[in-house]
Amino acid sequence: MSAASPPLLFALDGSRDLGERIAGEMGIGLALHEERNFEDGEHKTRPLENVRDRDVYVLHQLDGEPGASVNDKLCRFMFFLGALRDASAARVTAVIPYLVYARKDRKTKSRDPLTSRYVAQVLEAVGTDRVVTMDVHNLAAFQNAFRCRTEHLSARPLFVRHFASDLDAGPVTVVSPDVGGAKRAESLRTALGAVAGTEVPGAFMDKKRSGGVVSGDTLVGPVSGRTAIIPDDMISSGTTMLRAAHACRAQGAVRVVAVATHGVFQTETRNLLSDAAVDQVVVTDTVTPARLADPPDRGKLVVLDAAPLFGQALQRIHDGGSLTALFEDAPPA
Repeated sequence: MSAASPPLLFALDGSRDLGERIAGEMGIGLALHEERNFEDGEHKTRPLENVRDRDVYVLHQLDGEPGASVNDKLCRFMFFLGALRDASAARVTAVIPYLVYARKDRKTKSRDPLTSRYVAQVLEAVGTDRVVTMDVHNLAAFQNAFRCRTEHLSARPLFVRHFASDLDAGPVTVVSPDVGGAKRAESLRTALGAVAGTEVPGAFMDKKRSGGVVSGDTLVGPVSGRTAIIPDDMISSGTTMLRAAHACRAQGAVRVVAVATHGVFQTETRNLLSDAAVDQVVVTDTVTPARLADPPDRGKLVVLDAAPLFGQALQRIHDGGSLTALFEDAPPA
């Protein structure tokens, strides 16, 4: 691989919009590929450009959407990564903004699967050299599941930039919706405090989940008369966020904002968007944007562009630059 050769970035069907914006940040165009469906449900994917001895990146948003399940997307992704390796690419990097199956990373019941590890093993089996993703559910489990190189990006700079105006409007508290999210909330709290030039307090909810049922409603920390920012890695049903929002309102919060990197919206998310306890829901576009075709009170939903962070990160990986420095810098404009 020539050090002077620009990277090749592919974006599979369904991920082209985000892929084009990431490519634009890198100053390149998307590489060409072919995807064909056969009558029996099988499919073929292949690059249409020479990848021999090239540094190749493949983006795919693996969340399920109408007409393309998580499993179908994952299968196509694997086949394409394998085809690149067979076509003599020097290095193949899988760019997965939202890492599917990451929530099942430990055994909570007898004979439970460790699905996150199985996904890692399949990615490695087809010759993936590196995996780039953003804000996984459990960072330690992610790091332990993979044997190939991994790069974990954070949407924190995007959120800090978005909430900068809130810091001028009045006191803010960052509320972890459960004890497990305390580190994520602490990271955002510290970053907001650095921008504000003063300490931003934190709070947390007590939450238990068993068999899909959530319980526990104790809130510890100062929220009365303040804006409560509730961060999480994802919003799926929205139940966790809504419980935390109601608890914050009950203790006197004047404004409540739910924020998550991945908007993995399900039907129940409509309750989060329509409930008066929540003033704003902030997500990034790591997940394909067709989750809520007609969400209630659409004005509450804010979608932040993750392409600048991914573009800068991939360029630094290609050039041998520092990703740590990227996230220590000011949020991109």
